[in-house]
Amino acid sequence: MDTFHNDDRALLENVDKVREKRSRDGLDGLVGGLCCVVVNTEPESFTAAVSELLRHTGLDLAETFSTLALDAAVLSLPGSADFLVTRRKSGENPFLPYNAGAKVGQRLATRLETFVFACPDVDRYAAIQKKNRVRFLTPDVIRTPTFDFIQTAPSAFTGNSIGLVKWKTPGRVYAPPGSKSLPLGLTKPDARYLANIGRLDHVATRVKAQDRDPAILEFMSLTNYDFDFAVYVQSLNSITNVARLSKDDYAQVFTSGITPFTTPETSGPTELFIHNWGLRAHHTAFATEDIDAVVESLRGDGMRYISDLVGSREEGLKQIFTVMSPTTFLVTEYIKRFDGFDGFFTKSNVTHLTKATEKQ
Repeated sequence: MDTFHNDDRALLENVDKVREKRSRDGLDGLVGGLCCVVVNTEPESFTAAVSELLRHTGLDLAETFSTLALDAAVLSLPGSADFLVTRRKSGENPFLPYNAGAKVGQRLATRLETFVFACPDVDRYAAIQKKNRVRFLTPDVIRTPTFDFIQTAPSAFTGNSIGLVKWKTPGRVYAPPGSKSLPLGLTKPDARYLANIGRLDHVATRVKAQDRDPAILEFMSLTNYDFDFAVYVQSLNSITNVARLSKDDYAQVFTSGITPFTTPETSGPTELFIHNWGLRAHHTAFATEDIDAVVESLRGDGMRYISDLVGSREEGLKQIFTVMSPTTFLVTEYIKRFDGFDGFFTKSNVTHLTKATEKQ
């Protein structure tokens, strides 16, 4: 029996087909850039997760609120997608089937759940995608005085959901009518280096080798993003795949094995991560100025890393991975691209960082 083995030939053929169908369906231009990511935590980890983002990124606390279903904190930074940190208080959790793994234990509520993109006409989008048999978590668009919103059911390939939002007011207001204030007693540390940590650059989700093409094509069909390129690291059984709206926008990254998981000892760090932690986002990456100083300042604040700071100005970029957060199961990446570097990644950096994830 032949062993499954990824390459780009079939993917590229189907990329063109998805683009053509999007155009025929009238989806071109209907989905814009990333507005926010939704990160859910265990109830006891909620405040600590918000505090971590305040201490380790340029994000600041913009809004907090409580509803019957959840508590929420919105962290924002001009020019960046927001982070909506939540803890559920009632209702079913549709992401639970994707959250289990050998190392997850009982913390089954923890994950980056949803990527929310701007949409000028959520009703039109929902009508088109329902004809395409896309499943949504609510039968109708959710309407509030400040936004219209709908989100897909979690993907079988990524465990993630795609949200679509139309903002009705100049500023983003997430709290729905009837919500209550939620004092957390948190303030952003007065640390000058945090001003050098900028926008959300990309999020990388781990997907199984056999689901790599379906995951990318599904994401394309739900957004206006296109597959851009893939970096293969044969020695580590890993592929890093990048989808982009434009070179200046947030990028969606999918990392998979070249061949499927077999055993923990032989499958490589990417497939092993899924075995240990389930289908989920592996890291959130932030554009960082003066990255050497920022990394050392964070180290002085207690931050630990699983990789060295790799790359150089001559190579075009520098990157580093932190340890996984115990409150969100997310690694944080700090990344600096020099002098208009447009390659997004280099193979040497991808290799070094993928190798570092063996420690997870």
